[in-house]
Amino acid sequence: MTDQMLAAVFEGEGRLTITPRPVPRVAAPDDVLLAVRAAGICGTDVHILAVPPGHPATPGVIMGHEYTAEVLQTGPRVAHLAPGDRVVVDPSIWCGYCEYCQRGLTNLCDRMEGVGIFRDGGFAPFSVLPARAVYKISPTVPAEIAALAEPLADVLSGVRKLQPTPGESAVVLGAGPIGLLYVLLLRAAGVRPLLVAEVAAYRAAAARGCGADEVIDPRQEDLATAVRRETRLGADMVVDAVGTLLEDAVRCVRKGGRIVLFGMNEHARPTLKQYDITKYEYRILGSYIARGTYPQATALLESGMMDFGRLITHRMPLAEIRQGIELLRRAEALKIAVVP
Repeated sequence: MTDQMLAAVFEGEGRLTITPRPVPRVAAPDDVLLAVRAAGICGTDVHILAVPPGHPATPGVIMGHEYTAEVLQTGPRVAHLAPGDRVVVDPSIWCGYCEYCQRGLTNLCDRMEGVGIFRDGGFAPFSVLPARAVYKISPTVPAEIAALAEPLADVLSGVRKLQPTPGESAVVLGAGPIGLLYVLLLRAAGVRPLLVAEVAAYRAAAARGCGADEVIDPRQEDLATAVRRETRLGADMVVDAVGTLLEDAVRCVRKGGRIVLFGMNEHARPTLKQYDITKYEYRILGSYIARGTYPQATALLESGMMDFGRLITHRMPLAEIRQGIELLRRAEALKIAVVP
């Protein structure tokens, strides 16, 4: 193994460079050294590199938080992993000691370290992480599919909050990769009708392929009117997979319905009538990353029950990552698998 590697490094607002970096080493007794096999470009990466940024990150950090790898070396205290194991990464490293962690709310940890955001991540050939941040996955799962474990685990947490039952209706706002994962899981839960709001033709077609009953272009017709045409009262549940569409979600949901806010944009400033939230008993829930759903996500990927491969539209080497980010910015791709 060489001493140097090329990595995709966040250099500040709007700047990503391919830069030589030292290969990381196992330093702590519970560390694992990983050989990255595939990493996905996420909408969060696009937000980090936007001008102005839609998500914070530490300048100088190696980006990439959705990745799968092979274990190369383990620290002396690591007993459950061995060289050669295939793993997926949970990039949200919680402390285990703060009050939120002790209450089991690890995704709300006060001292959270975000891999690929605030500490070095997977847009590089090698990565070192605490062993508790990785989960085994079968080597039969293709690397580009295994790299979907992180967004899938996040979405599974959101679906758990929605508590869908067969025959209920739903609207998913946005048909990027996250929205499409919601479509796949809600369809599997028996949700019908399952409606999607999307303006990009490329993503609208993908939503239909994933099982949406109807895709609505809000530029062509009023979204709330179209939802009520299909559901009569409004949807039982609405997911904002974009991060700026709470007002649209409230217009689409029925009285007593539930809304999960999944997408994030720190510039979103919705205007809501609090009176209506109380009177119509809307249940509005945030869903932030994953909590306890990685075993479920890896089992689902291993099962082959769903065609997650349809979400992967592009594959590229690390040297082309900036082109991949631009494709996502223009909504001309779904999930892009980067091979360092």
